[in-house]
Amino acid sequence: MNKSLIALTFTLTAAIGLPLAANAATYNVVDVTNGGSISGKVKFTGKDPDPKIFTITKDNDTCGTGERKIDFVRVTNGTLNDTVVYLKKVKSGKAFSTDFDKIEIDQNKCDFIPFLSVMKNKDKLLVRNSDPVLHNIHTYELIGRAKKTVFNISQPPELTTINKTVKLKRGTSMKLECDAHDFMHGYVFVAKNPYFSVVKDDGSFTIDNIPPGKYSIIAWHGLLGEQKGKVTVAAGSTANIDFTFKGK
Repeated sequence: MNKSLIALTFTLTAAIGLPLAANAATYNVVDVTNGGSISGKVKFTGKDPDPKIFTITKDNDTCGTGERKIDFVRVTNGTLNDTVVYLKKVKSGKAFSTDFDKIEIDQNKCDFIPFLSVMKNKDKLLVRNSDPVLHNIHTYELIGRAKKTVFNISQPPELTTINKTVKLKRGTSMKLECDAHDFMHGYVFVAKNPYFSVVKDDGSFTIDNIPPGKYSIIAWHGLLGEQKGKVTVAAGSTANIDFTFKGK
């Protein structure tokens, strides 16, 4: 075979392989028969960090005066709040809950509400400006300790809502900031499959209707990062796993 034909064969093979690789990464909804579940708690030990204090320096009629305290690490009776537990790289299983079809973040009195949101990857995120002042929503994909801008949009009062598609390739979450007000902060967990659970106030979580098998499971917190584990789910049974984040 001559070199030109070899090169052509390689090019065609690569081109055919690209959509196959892309499809392999797609989550497929299937009927789950006799699925299992995972339950546990996300705990916190050590010193609970104090809230971070910001001085409100502008738009005081709307944002308030004095200081804004943001508790990035909320601990309740030894458990960690604002945490999401999820299964990594699940190829198929149950459908996403319809609770996550329309996710909205409200900028109200110069605050992101809610502080933690959850949405599906490749869906739209609606950001509302309920304030009579300019905001500038700046979202960052969190990749380990690195941050990569997803979108950065000025939002004056007359631009009541913006609706942006979020498609994260490497990370599973975003940090929210307002470039016009440095005391505005929030997080969005971006789910790539429906096997996740936002922990309750008591730190507990449950992920259900899981196809039997072995899984990598991760507890994610916006500031503290991730804790990782392995779990085996048996048909019709509940596996248990706890996570512990540590303060300094």
